[in-house]
Amino acid sequence: MANSECRWQCPEQWSEWSEWLAAGLHARSRWRLPVLLIGMLFAGGRRTVTTWLRAAGVSDDFQAYYYSLAALGRKTNSVATRLTLLVLQTLPLPDRLQLVLDDSPTKRYGPKVEGADVHHNPTPGPADQPFLYGHVWVTISLALRHPQWGPLALPLRAMLYVRQKTLASIPTERRWQRFATKLQLAARLVEWLAPILERAGKTVWVVIDGGYTKRPFLRRVLKITKVVVVGRLRKDAALRDLPPKLKRGQRRGRGRPRTYGKNKLSLAKRAGQRRGWQTVDCQVYGQPATKTCKTFLATYGPAGGVIRVVLVKERHGWYAFFCTDPQQSVISILEAFADRATIEQDFHDVKEVWGAGQQQVRNIWTNLAVYNLNLWMHTLIELWAWRRPREQLCDRSDSPWDNAERRPSHANRRKALRQHILGTELSTITAAWQLPQKIVQLAKSLMALAG
Repeated sequence: MANSECRWQCPEQWSEWSEWLAAGLHARSRWRLPVLLIGMLFAGGRRTVTTWLRAAGVSDDFQAYYYSLAALGRKTNSVATRLTLLVLQTLPLPDRLQLVLDDSPTKRYGPKVEGADVHHNPTPGPADQPFLYGHVWVTISLALRHPQWGPLALPLRAMLYVRQKTLASIPTERRWQRFATKLQLAARLVEWLAPILERAGKTVWVVIDGGYTKRPFLRRVLKITKVVVVGRLRKDAALRDLPPKLKRGQRRGRGRPRTYGKNKLSLAKRAGQRRGWQTVDCQVYGQPATKTCKTFLATYGPAGGVIRVVLVKERHGWYAFFCTDPQQSVISILEAFADRATIEQDFHDVKEVWGAGQQQVRNIWTNLAVYNLNLWMHTLIELWAWRRPREQLCDRSDSPWDNAERRPSHANRRKALRQHILGTELSTITAAWQLPQKIVQLAKSLMALAG
């Protein structure tokens, strides 16, 4: 008979969260999700699915777990929704929530990996490789500010971008969806998540980079009520001035009133003018900063009307940002866009700490499941560590060269949970058996190394 029970005793809170997420799956396989999560926590070396199963102690039942991963890939919407509700219930969230969007690739190997193809490499590295073979994931995260550690983001869900020419290589029995661009996938993620947050009484801001400041994304997202979009503008963006206002006593002509002005605006000319610049104090990347900026109102076709434009002067040039709510202040816009960098840290942690992309599975639904599992583990670890003091999350006493005041990294938080579970196991054993002190001390030393 296959070994189907996890060898680790998890904290009660963690077990409740795991079971809550698993409730979104079919009853035949939902009990396997908590086992997979704890296996991911203790997996070492190359983070393949088999190392997850070995760490959980269920490697004898590997085939059933692989099948359950494919089923999980079809239910990522349900599990991600339950994770969002868990975040809303667990954390003290502000009235205004910021969603950040971006895409990131993961390298893959082998010709039979479904959905994989050649994509642009955003980080060429020393080898200067402009392209890579693998998957591209459009991801949405909830950007928050921790009271002690500053800005961070909780990844909630990712969708796989498959090139149109690659669809033909996916077997028809997979029943994969039709082709969708990155902009369409990003809009679907916002259309899924924003209504959940709005029903919870929250105002939603969506923060994007310049690659998503385009009509197919903006027009779909702005149809959602109360959604405000903040992003970066191209330096050659096609802006126009405001439509003319009717003078007192003047009658409007036939037809609908104008939405856009008659005159084009040049961001380069506005940035080159010496007048109109001002300095503001704001929090950027968790640090106080003073920015030199200029702001004005304009109309923008992809946004469908009036936007607030903010020009920021830096030592190496100038940048343009926008907000679809013209009533917002410059400080709010700059701080919101600065928090977009938290999703870049998510991509780093998910790949370096959790090994996203190392699970060399072939089935496209299994690929979708394992990447989202890495995202969900990241968020669950952050939830577990949110209210814990620094002393419980990291100990840098054995690293005098390191900055002791530096905030605990995500790897520190993951290690803290592992050591907490190992410590609970040791306490259970010592409570039932009288062990020599040397054995207990040796076990603690091994726990510190294993963490």
